[in-house]
Amino acid sequence: MIRLSVNINKIATLRNSRGGNNPDLIQVAKDCERFGAQGITVHPRPDERHIRYNDVFELKKIITTEFNIEGNCQEQKFIDLVLANKPEQVTLVPDVLGQITSNHGWDTIANQHYLQDMIAVFKNAGIRVSIFVDPVVEMIEAAATTGTDRIELYTEAYARHYHQGREIAIAPYIQAAQTAQKAGLSINAGHDLDLGNLKYFAENIPGLEEVSIGHALICDALYYGLENTIQLYLRQLI
Repeated sequence: MIRLSVNINKIATLRNSRGGNNPDLIQVAKDCERFGAQGITVHPRPDERHIRYNDVFELKKIITTEFNIEGNCQEQKFIDLVLANKPEQVTLVPDVLGQITSNHGWDTIANQHYLQDMIAVFKNAGIRVSIFVDPVVEMIEAAATTGTDRIELYTEAYARHYHQGREIAIAPYIQAAQTAQKAGLSINAGHDLDLGNLKYFAENIPGLEEVSIGHALICDALYYGLENTIQLYLRQLI
């Protein structure tokens, strides 16, 4: 079964909007695991507009499944945060300061040497590394020589074009996944996956091990409830 990691950034956004502790981020993480999620993902940013750096330390104490910290390794504070907490997985994302959401993968050719150095830092600390990439064969091939354990396919383009023609939308992702498999890379995926497009993606991407979903899942939970929503997403991955 493909693993579901729930990104709880939006829970932190809601909490921060009132300055208190409602909803309780730590309790939500515990509940996500209790309701069946096989991992918890956070993506702290320098402005701490959702996940705060201190949240990561508190989450590390209670998470019993897989802890995945996403972020920009070009920020020393992020590097220090990850090394201090040693999650099961770190996902390196090429964000820029003030970016609303991640919107592109690494240029693994232009950043080859930089990624090799950064990936080595985390792997030497015993942390599995995944890097965020677009479904471009050349970028997958270059990712394989960085030393990363996994890639995370950036799925926004798939989600955007899904209803216009899902076979066309998924084609580059199938090719990217096949390339990754040949190169010995494990495969994650995330961004704009939802109850409408997740099952088709999961059924057609060879070697897919994990999806990280936050925004759509939390939005669905407003209508269906968190426990029921997590179960609905898990059923798409069977």
